[in-house]
Amino acid sequence: MNMNEYILEEIKPLRLNDSVKSAHKVFKNYPLTHLPVIENNKLLGSFAEEDIQTIENKEGELVAYAHLLNSFFADEKATILELLKIFADNDTNIIPVLNEDKEYLGYFDLRDVLDVFSTSPFMVEEGETLILEKLRNDYSMSQITQIVEANGGKLLGLYISEKTSEYVQITLKIISDEVNEIMQTFRRYDYKIVSMHENDIYLEDLKNRSDYLQKYLEM
Repeated sequence: MNMNEYILEEIKPLRLNDSVKSAHKVFKNYPLTHLPVIENNKLLGSFAEEDIQTIENKEGELVAYAHLLNSFFADEKATILELLKIFADNDTNIIPVLNEDKEYLGYFDLRDVLDVFSTSPFMVEEGETLILEKLRNDYSMSQITQIVEANGGKLLGLYISEKTSEYVQITLKIISDEVNEIMQTFRRYDYKIVSMHENDIYLEDLKNRSDYLQKYLEM
């Protein structure tokens, strides 16, 4: 998806010769965590709202506090997943956007990007969400896709949702009338089903066997 239409220019970037007071005013008027600073249309970095609040000399110029600038930005061709990572890594709700010549174009707002993501087929299509777990060096995305499709399912998307030194967890969303068949096939290939599902035949069978064993022991 092309995110260019979501590049905003409403809030003007700061300059180093602006006063701390002017930065305060912008932060007061807009619910932002950061404000970009440019010079000759080149991004110098972004001031964090919490850093600006600690500056006592409100009449001083921002140039005296250039060491507080944070360096992060997005390319104008960035994908939505790349943007979400930048937002998360920098604990920000605004990302400066640069073109191929590293010139400042505007910014992305977190709310817009989340809105776009929330309306993607992965989020809005009705389907079953499975969470699989397997040894870190033993899983295969192509194998996961083949298992879903070989059992008549349609894969809407998948991603690694958790990773340790030994295991990975993969979250996938599928459309299928035979979810149990898909889960049983994953188990045959040594994938553990971490998510809970109603009418899971495997778990129901384990429960029945456990109940039978408990009754036998109580005889």
